[in-house]
Amino acid sequence: MVYYDVKPLGDLIKEFYELHKGSGYLDEQKVIQAWPQVVGPFIATHTIDLSIKEGRLFVRVDSDALRSELSYSKSLLMKNLNERVGNEIVKEIVLN
Repeated sequence: MVYYDVKPLGDLIKEFYELHKGSGYLDEQKVIQAWPQVVGPFIATHTIDLSIKEGRLFVRVDSDALRSELSYSKSLLMKNLNERVGNEIVKEIVLN
């Protein structure tokens, strides 16, 4: 009788990403997915682009006034995003 090492699909996907992109990739994607919950629906709908690279979260919004308002809340946003992900991923927020 042959036995196979059976693993849940979620574990296999995680292993794949860790092997090919590093474990940080999944955490970075969690940060991007957490953005709407952290900032709320209004800011989320005015967010044009969101990306993260090497601990820097790049945020592009469609309003100068909103960008200015967000600049005052950078440290709180970083804290809330990192808490949401459960790891210190975001070290800086860059507003465009």
